[in-house]
Amino acid sequence: MTQTPTAPNGAADEARAHFAVPAKHPMVTVLGSGDSLLRVIEQAFPRVDIHVRGNQVSAVGDAVEVALVQRLFDEMMLVLRTGQPMTEDAVERSIAMLKASEDGEGTDETPAEVLTQNILSSRGRTIRPKTLNQKRYVDAIDKHTIVFGIGPAGTGKTYLAMAKAVQALQSKQVTRIILTRPAVEAGERLGFLPGTLYEKIDPYLRPLYDALHDMLDPDSIPKLMASGTIEVAPLAYMRGRAQPVFTNVLTPDGWRPIGSLTVGDLVIGSNGEPTPVLGVYPQGEKDIYRVSAQDGSWTLCCGEHLWTVRTASDKRRNKPWRVLETQDMIGNLRAAHARRYELPLLTAPVAMPEREVPMDPYALGLLLGDGCLTGSTTPSFSTEDTELAEALEAALPGVSVRAKGGPDYVLNRIAVPGDVVTLENPVTGMLRQLDLIGTRSHSKFVPDDYLHNTAEVRLAVLQGLLDSDGGPVTQKGRTCRIQYSTASIVLRDDVIALVQSLGGVAYTRRRAAEGRTQGTALGKHRHDAHIVDIRLPEGVEPFRLARKRDAYHAAGGGGRPMRFIDSIEPAGREETVCIQVAAEDSLYVTQDYLLTHNTLNDAFIILDEAQNTNPEQMKMFLTRLGFDSKIVITGDVTQVDLPNGTKSGLRQVQDILDGVDDVHFSRLTSHDVVRHKLVGRIVDAYEKYDSANEQRTGRNGK
Repeated sequence: MTQTPTAPNGAADEARAHFAVPAKHPMVTVLGSGDSLLRVIEQAFPRVDIHVRGNQVSAVGDAVEVALVQRLFDEMMLVLRTGQPMTEDAVERSIAMLKASEDGEGTDETPAEVLTQNILSSRGRTIRPKTLNQKRYVDAIDKHTIVFGIGPAGTGKTYLAMAKAVQALQSKQVTRIILTRPAVEAGERLGFLPGTLYEKIDPYLRPLYDALHDMLDPDSIPKLMASGTIEVAPLAYMRGRAQPVFTNVLTPDGWRPIGSLTVGDLVIGSNGEPTPVLGVYPQGEKDIYRVSAQDGSWTLCCGEHLWTVRTASDKRRNKPWRVLETQDMIGNLRAAHARRYELPLLTAPVAMPEREVPMDPYALGLLLGDGCLTGSTTPSFSTEDTELAEALEAALPGVSVRAKGGPDYVLNRIAVPGDVVTLENPVTGMLRQLDLIGTRSHSKFVPDDYLHNTAEVRLAVLQGLLDSDGGPVTQKGRTCRIQYSTASIVLRDDVIALVQSLGGVAYTRRRAAEGRTQGTALGKHRHDAHIVDIRLPEGVEPFRLARKRDAYHAAGGGGRPMRFIDSIEPAGREETVCIQVAAEDSLYVTQDYLLTHNTLNDAFIILDEAQNTNPEQMKMFLTRLGFDSKIVITGDVTQVDLPNGTKSGLRQVQDILDGVDDVHFSRLTSHDVVRHKLVGRIVDAYEKYDSANEQRTGRNGK
């Protein structure tokens, strides 16, 4: 090995250092092939003579530089001890870190800590940060929920974020990865590009696909994308998780069109409790699908709308619920002959504010079932169960339920001294107040003040209806379902709403009146019968009547209500809107008590090339953050491709969110470029040119 001695300047500051390389490390790993690493060190420290004899290394020269050389070799030994090779690049970066630390610009992080931090090992390679800023960027992703990685091309912003996303997925910190970028590069518009949609967007997403193939088995990627575990899409296709503006959403005060909601309004979440609306985002006109469940419930949404679902396999393996888009499930709704996707149900009855009602809710249920409410005669009640007549009398103060003969009872006002004969029957007065007076079997209904009342009131109405016109249906080897029958279409729908609001499911079918035997002296049936089969969750008691209650529990209760997606069909185009809610699982109750959501939970979300988002897109993206999720946003503010006059959302957001807790801005520079060395020099040259140009413009302006 030939070395060129360099005479140290300032003999008074001359220092000497000696250190031995452990025998287990061949000198070629320390000095490099053909002494390439040694030459890098000598060029970096021109005021130090480095001599190598066997495994002994000595350095003589400027005291400060000798100390840095000794620290450098110590750091190299620590790196080599992990089995990681040293490269010229790694040595140069180690030297830069040590010099920055000497100048007071560094921190406690050492080159060995930076170079030995493993993020992900895949397919025979290890992904790790290569510079101090890259390590700080990776550490920030671990510590913060939202991280902005801002810097020039080639600094590893996207690649390292992708590695952290895959690491989080493999360690089950998240259940899905979402990768997106705005497709506006080079000013091209997707609609004018040739090919299918996927062929149009593929070039914009190719860097994300390439990074994925570096980190995962290529054969597993299509499966992960098909299952929704990994989603790769342009930003424009991520934002529209929407429903038509006229779609009903449940609020504490009843149903409201989603298009009428504003930020701060309350909607009902999956736990039955009110949750505030955090964001409302008009989505314009979109293709709409009708999503129907097997119990007949349905709602409308766009193809990108999100659904929390699970399969029988997920349940068997105790896997968490997954989140899929509507379009991901089309054509994949069956597993053999079984429905594939189960939907979540309310975990508790819907909580609604208490409303004053004129009649006891259980008494109302009994009268809607077996009462005569025509108003042409004294209100009456018909039952074979004395227990129900007694319960009705107990629930109606001032009323006597008098047996008339057989199953018939008359509801008389209890006279008190001083009453006049013309006083109205209390039951008639209450029915008149509820607009029920004059209704018959085919026109009865549950008044709104009972439908939208507390869970206790709703359950009491349902118990009255089931005690009078319902009952348990037992089958050998199966749990017990409940069956209810009515001639009123409106009452049928009201019973279904009561059941669904309590967390249950209800199936309905019709028995035509024509040709059906009456079985009594009343002649033929005049109205179709509507049969409702009901399953209620455990803990919700459907009956008060002892004989029905005992039969229900003897059969094992109602089992577990379940709801599955049955069909997804096109339903035209409509003006749409999406909302974000504050509920922990981001679910809200839409039409027919279906649970759906728009926000991304348990996800690692990467927005790449974020300099090409406008301020509205950036706000939309950030406010989609769900619970237990993490967002990394990367971009280079010097490479904005937005149309003239459009401000970059990445530039603006730095002023808006600077200092906000749990949001971090990591800034990388040309010194962090890990591509060809020339890339860093090009970046520096452009920065120098732009700076000089700004100064000239400023002087000319003056």
